[in-house]
Amino acid sequence: MPDKRPRVLVVEDDPEMLAMVCEHLEAEGYGAVGAGRGADAITRLRSAEFDVVLTDLKMPDVDGMEVLRVARESRPDVPVILVTAFGTIETAIQAIRQGAYDYVTKPFALEEISLLVGRALEDRRLRAENVSLRRELEGRYRFESLLGKSPAMQAVFALIRQAAPGEVNVLITGESGTGKELVARALHHNSPRAARPFVPVNCAAMPAGLLESELFGHVRGAFTGAVSNRKGLIREAEGGTLFLDEIGDMAPELQAKLLRAIEDRAVRPVGRDDAVPVDLRLVAATNKDLPARIQEGSFREDLYYRLAVIPIHLPPLRERREDVPLLAEHFLRRAAADSGKAIQGFTPEAMAALLRHPWPGNVRELENVVERAVTLTAAEQVSPEALLLETAPVPAPGALLAQAARRPTIEGLTAEYVTLVLREVGGDKAKAAEILGISKRTLYRWGKQLGGSDSVSSAETP
Repeated sequence: MPDKRPRVLVVEDDPEMLAMVCEHLEAEGYGAVGAGRGADAITRLRSAEFDVVLTDLKMPDVDGMEVLRVARESRPDVPVILVTAFGTIETAIQAIRQGAYDYVTKPFALEEISLLVGRALEDRRLRAENVSLRRELEGRYRFESLLGKSPAMQAVFALIRQAAPGEVNVLITGESGTGKELVARALHHNSPRAARPFVPVNCAAMPAGLLESELFGHVRGAFTGAVSNRKGLIREAEGGTLFLDEIGDMAPELQAKLLRAIEDRAVRPVGRDDAVPVDLRLVAATNKDLPARIQEGSFREDLYYRLAVIPIHLPPLRERREDVPLLAEHFLRRAAADSGKAIQGFTPEAMAALLRHPWPGNVRELENVVERAVTLTAAEQVSPEALLLETAPVPAPGALLAQAARRPTIEGLTAEYVTLVLREVGGDKAKAAEILGISKRTLYRWGKQLGGSDSVSSAETP
């Protein structure tokens, strides 16, 4: 039966000390493996799996710093604890800066070793959980998960695919609710910086003075209320991606400081004279017309060109209506699963209502409408009434009669749209169902319900 105890590699050139520590760890329930020389420890690290490394710092052949270096190189997830004498504490602190988990000074109590090893194992477990959660989230934020079959969205996907591996700044434009932050996350999670932080900042959510402190950080005493040093969100994104949402609302004086930070690749915290280097990728987004704001004098032209090295524009939902069925069905499946309801889809009339709606709130509005409809629906399909969409103003009675002849019914509009799609794909019902964002069964059912159109009626099961 395999030994499932946590394995600890103990590295110590004093044989008595090595035996004592190994015996203690074994008694505490760990699997202790001893190495009397640093070179032996390195050989074991490269050939076997360990959960924790406990190594003496000063050894005659290969010292603990070299053991740490090899451990970080070959087993970066394994915590390393250093054992040091009082006179080498400074070296141990330097080792922590290079990735060591912690250190203990001689002489030590064996209980100290137990405590440190236990903490190191718990820290490793939590880190493994975080990695697992991050991988789970990657499936949600990959650009492949951005929904859209329209040519406009396919072009956006192609641009994300090209831009993600690079380092240059990206400016995402589009109306509110089009999914700009989702694109920013897709860029991050498909980049070499994916394992590092993604830090979103809403530039419109706070006053300029507070935003400056939040972005750049401050030192203690820089202003009233600055009771301690603050790192700042820019430095929080070190190694990763900083997402500046609503950049068009940033105050002009703060724009100048941001421009300097971009050009110098360094930030100067409020109240500090020297700058701190930063390494990150900058992605910004706005629903404002920045060229117009440049003309007005409220946005810096030089900052605009620094941000828009790669511009990505997200089209509003009204300009890609062919994506509405796909998105609506996606939101329906998710909301139905969350609520435990067995809702199969939309009635033809409900889908026609979704297609006709102007969607001023874009994808976010569509998601909210579908979630609300699922809450209000007790049947197998969502009806137009459950959508609660605002209707157009009712015309005068005389105008109704005049317009009745040229206004299509909901059924007629749906039949016309389905027929158009079928014609575009040469009658391929599987392809038509895919474009419409519905199942083949739903397409066949619509064909029966909307039998007035020959093309739709022909969508029967062969």
